[in-house]
Amino acid sequence: MDFSPLTTTADQSRRGFLKQSLAVSATVAAIGALPRLSSAQPLTQRYPDPLVSVLDDSFTQIRIFNASVEKLASGMRWAEGPVWVGDGRYLLVSDIGNNRTMRWDEVTGQLSVYREHSNFSNGMCRDRQGRLLVCEGSSTTTEGRRVARTEYNGRITVLADSFEGKPFNSPNDTACKRDGSIWFTDPTFQAESNYEGQKVKQEQPFGVYRIDPSNGKVSRVIDDLAGPNGLCFSPDEKTLYVVEGRAKPHGLIWAIAVNEDGTLGERRKHIEGLDYAAIDGIKCDESGNLWCGWGGNGDPKADMEKLDGVRVFNPQGNAIGHISLPERCANVCFGGREGNWLFMASSHSLYSVFVNTRGATFA
Repeated sequence: MDFSPLTTTADQSRRGFLKQSLAVSATVAAIGALPRLSSAQPLTQRYPDPLVSVLDDSFTQIRIFNASVEKLASGMRWAEGPVWVGDGRYLLVSDIGNNRTMRWDEVTGQLSVYREHSNFSNGMCRDRQGRLLVCEGSSTTTEGRRVARTEYNGRITVLADSFEGKPFNSPNDTACKRDGSIWFTDPTFQAESNYEGQKVKQEQPFGVYRIDPSNGKVSRVIDDLAGPNGLCFSPDEKTLYVVEGRAKPHGLIWAIAVNEDGTLGERRKHIEGLDYAAIDGIKCDESGNLWCGWGGNGDPKADMEKLDGVRVFNPQGNAIGHISLPERCANVCFGGREGNWLFMASSHSLYSVFVNTRGATFA
């Protein structure tokens, strides 16, 4: 004889409904726990993206046919110095005019404040141990106008704040070699007004500096460029590229031989910013192509719509591609899991596009 409780059809229906409801609730909860879809907005809907221009046939191998230029975030006053933090899946970008460093999160697609009162941070990169290096361009306190490192515990270590007893002008951009040496430019850009920092008297010549990895000694390696700006190394690190932003009649990029002892050798003119172009931050990809922040130099004759964006040059110094943006691009970096995601810090906003190459530091 069966002594189990009697089960009616209504009971079975009720239990089935409850099980189904619980399953649906669990599914909804699981979906809610998933990363949010990207809020990035493509600037155009057409493939290939008409904003990615091929200036030489070789660029067709670098441009991805179905990758769009996307706007990731906005609301900054002068976006600069982007650096990818792969272990956290986020990008840091300087918002100079607001004296803060911003954080764009790949998972949520949100832009938030990473560091308030950043001493008007400008160019940034990571050292060989993954620590954040920052050019602090100015300050309203006794701190700033220095190159600083953020330690793993969040503490700040000052690597350089003066040379031969005199403070720097406004450290602008930085790059780190595989040997651990840190290189940075020091123009006067942020020291010329109270908008991107504090207006101060120039005490150093325009310079490019190197911090020795073994003893922390600071050396001035260049002192004769007008407004040194962006800098980066070739993939083999035998060439240092430096932007001379205030060269006349055009801005220039110099290619300079790097000796094994850290001194510099032969210098040659590599790229000219013709047609009233301003050259800003630069990065090298694994093939030796230079990706340059590009835009109008302020001359009334400059065609801003034609110039604003990123100009790409091959190792011979010939233009092969251009990415048009609605804002002047100050600086770029490569990121993403594969190192093939190009980020462009441009005036008020942050843009990106996937490309068929990797940054030199990912190779």
